[in-house]
Amino acid sequence: MMSRLFSHLGRFTIRFRWAVVAVWLVGTISAAVLLPSLGSQVQEQNSSFLPANAPSERAAALAAPLERKGVTPVLVVATSTSKHFDTADQRTLARIATAAKVVPTVVKVFNAGLAPDGRAAELIVQSSVSPKGTPATRLIDNLDKIVSTTPSPPGFTAHLAGSLAINVANQHASGHQTKQAQALSILFILVMLFLIFRSVLAPLVTLLPAALVVTLASSVIASTGVPISSFAQILLVVLVLGAGTDYGLFLVFRVREELRQGLAPHASVVRAVTKVGESITFSAGTVIVALLSLLLARFGIYHDLGVPLAIAIGFMLLAGLTLLPALLAILGRAVFWPSKVTVHADQEGIWHRITTRLLRRPVVTLGVALLFFGLLATGVAGYHPSGFGGNTSAPPGTDASLGQAALLANFPKASANPTNLVFKLAKPAWVDPQVLTVLQSHLHSSGQFTRLLGPLDPNGTVLKPAELATLHRQLGPPGLLPVAPAAGTGVPLDVYEAYRSTSQLVSANGRTIQFEATLAAGSPTTTQAMLAIPAIRSAVADAAHAVRAQASGVAGEAAGIYDVNQISSNDLLRIVPLAILLIGLLLVLVLRSLVAPLYLIASVALSYLAALGLTVLLFVDIDGQSGLVFILPFLMFIFLLALGEDYNILVMSRIREEAQRLPLRRAIAKAIGATGPTVTSAGLVLAGTFGVLVIVSGGGANASQYQAIGAGLALGILMDTFLVRTVMIPSVVAILGRYNWWPATPSQNEEPNTRKSVIANDTDESATDDRVIM
Repeated sequence: MMSRLFSHLGRFTIRFRWAVVAVWLVGTISAAVLLPSLGSQVQEQNSSFLPANAPSERAAALAAPLERKGVTPVLVVATSTSKHFDTADQRTLARIATAAKVVPTVVKVFNAGLAPDGRAAELIVQSSVSPKGTPATRLIDNLDKIVSTTPSPPGFTAHLAGSLAINVANQHASGHQTKQAQALSILFILVMLFLIFRSVLAPLVTLLPAALVVTLASSVIASTGVPISSFAQILLVVLVLGAGTDYGLFLVFRVREELRQGLAPHASVVRAVTKVGESITFSAGTVIVALLSLLLARFGIYHDLGVPLAIAIGFMLLAGLTLLPALLAILGRAVFWPSKVTVHADQEGIWHRITTRLLRRPVVTLGVALLFFGLLATGVAGYHPSGFGGNTSAPPGTDASLGQAALLANFPKASANPTNLVFKLAKPAWVDPQVLTVLQSHLHSSGQFTRLLGPLDPNGTVLKPAELATLHRQLGPPGLLPVAPAAGTGVPLDVYEAYRSTSQLVSANGRTIQFEATLAAGSPTTTQAMLAIPAIRSAVADAAHAVRAQASGVAGEAAGIYDVNQISSNDLLRIVPLAILLIGLLLVLVLRSLVAPLYLIASVALSYLAALGLTVLLFVDIDGQSGLVFILPFLMFIFLLALGEDYNILVMSRIREEAQRLPLRRAIAKAIGATGPTVTSAGLVLAGTFGVLVIVSGGGANASQYQAIGAGLALGILMDTFLVRTVMIPSVVAILGRYNWWPATPSQNEEPNTRKSVIANDTDESATDDRVIM
């Protein structure tokens, strides 16, 4: 039934081959022109993908009264090399402010005052734009143009700073990395395919469908408005190019094999689609099922990764079954030029000889393989998770990076990445300011913090509790005060600036307060800081209990990374069994067996543990890293499970096909000999495309994490390709014999005369077309 369905699809594609190619080209170009780019949906902070009930997200919600709703700030930091920010510098800054006010979405621009040493000043540009998406990018680009083109006196420099400027700078960098990954992947795949086929057109034809799908799927996914991480954007490119090329290799190798058997070009394409179409479909199906199982994840990066990548693989499946056969039908034998595809008897290749020798003692072969994988898997015991919280600093050399450096150098109390300790008080801080002293004392005594920026020390000038209450009665809410004090207030300027600064730490009603903390464990991006979060939360809870606060929490990157790790680990335990079950059902359907899926999935699990153990050995034990990125075990299992079954399906389907007419061990050797070149070529291509992540990771803080992800996936695929699929699985099949197909038998699974049927149906139809092509 399935064979006839794919046979009809192959004939349809050949008959309308020119129309099929035209539809794909026009559709891809239209999508690229009319739909938004995927980069506009990139969200850099992984903690932004946490569920609302995560402790760090609850703390952020608790701090909401400290934020101005609907307002996104952008900082402009201006510096001068002179001793003081003089009149000319002030005029330049005023011109920048005036120009910024007319930028779309800007609602207010105000001068936040001079630095303590008088050599720098800060503008705050408030915009109604959302912190992500194309409008935010446009805002930063417009402000950057204003800052860079405004005439200025000698020694004056100005740069953008703040989280929005950093996020946009990282988006631009991510877009560059994605293009670099795409270019390097395409170059690597083309070189590999030229070496495999020794042909001019075959590599281009094999890769073209995947390249088109990358563009088409990216535009379609962007039009859905689903947020996507920068890593997912790169992963989409690598996955589609790698998996798409694999599917292309499955088909092109089979077409070449059928040509060598004597079939005409069009009949060869139909035959290939008939025989390999089912393998390609179920291979893509395993990937799609694994990806859609991520919808059950609580962590947004996993949850939002599933649908976009599943859409991309769905397009890749459609292209592999329609566009690629159409191109092969149009080009005929010319696709393999200058190599000659001549009719000849089957030849025993290297994989046939290796398999024949290994099958003489399959139990010994299997035992050695299990011992090897088991030893590597012991390395998993050394796995420790590390943070991957997104980029909180701008790429070196960017305007945002220079702005952040100027901000921290001239405004010492500024913090680019604080950990926020949030409390909701029973009474306003102005009514009972002593609670601030108690809180600060408890937090200091915990030993978890090296510095606390709080309501009594907001900018370096210390305020006494009674003084804070007096200032509130005298001046009113700090958030409404002008830059300079009104005449006759009698408040010293440094005290006035300190009280005005408390608006960032005390809410308008005085009941929500926060401390911006520097952690004793180190930078919030480190594994040590992440592991210290339980103790930090305990210290905050103790302080809250001491003042009978109504609620408390810890927000910031370290807390977010800790929650990400916890939720990610729980997702792994929940989703992996489901993915195994669903892929197992697909294997039962395609292999018509209840036994084979069991050891096929077990083999992937074993190679996964071995690959993870080897990655730990390389990056933790040898390279000395504190741990591996938390996302690695999850990604490795999902992708190795899904992609590893691609090769399982191809190999086992071919073994079943050959077992209809040959003794089992000869059938295994014949099948591995025929599919070995395909599997090894596809494995090398797929491993190489994931290996591109090692190169495009750049030199940023997360470079080693990207390298570990790329290396882990590449190592897993290589072991799966050269050891599991071509050594371990043939041994198991030989040991189990006819029980591989239980409850069916190979003869019950296939129509014996499928090949004759295809030849008879296609020879006449193809003859005329073949003469035209050749």
